[in-house]
Amino acid sequence: MGELILIRHGETAWSRTGQYAGRTDLPMTDAGVAAAKALAPAMARRQLVAVFSSPLSRAMQTAELAGLTDVEPDPDLLEWDYGGYEGMTEAQIREIKPGWHLWRDGVIPGDANHPGEQLHQVATRTDAVLDRVRPLLHDGDVALIAHGHLQRVLTARWLGLDPSAARLFRHPHPGTLSALGTEHEQPVISAWNNVP
Repeated sequence: MGELILIRHGETAWSRTGQYAGRTDLPMTDAGVAAAKALAPAMARRQLVAVFSSPLSRAMQTAELAGLTDVEPDPDLLEWDYGGYEGMTEAQIREIKPGWHLWRDGVIPGDANHPGEQLHQVATRTDAVLDRVRPLLHDGDVALIAHGHLQRVLTARWLGLDPSAARLFRHPHPGTLSALGTEHEQPVISAWNNVP
């Protein structure tokens, strides 16, 4: 049985400043490009049977720089749509809504490009991804290039947990690898937030 390899895209200006970047298509910084390139040796050692990526350029470029080929864009791997909080930091949001917590309070609607998405909607998308990739794992590893909050929700769902349990996992740093596998036929986290 293969592992599900989770790759968070390389750093962007907003990930550096802590701004919520859901659907805004931001380029990577020079540090993000370097981190993506550093993934290549670790990925070359894997027997990948499929690679899926968020269609945003920061994820697709990370896949390319990591040496991955035949990458299929998957809109279900887009980051959480933060709605009216897009581009804001947690501190800025808490100025408007004191005590706000993403996992408890969710987001507010935004404009037409950022209507907003609630946690259960993100979980529905990650469940669809898992339904598609689980059968592929019988033949080897599958890589997913995506975003921090989405990866946390996907991990909770892999483990059979409520999506709100995603709050218990440390936010993966840009340009890092995590892995989900099985042990005694039970889903486990094999690695988390590893720098290659």
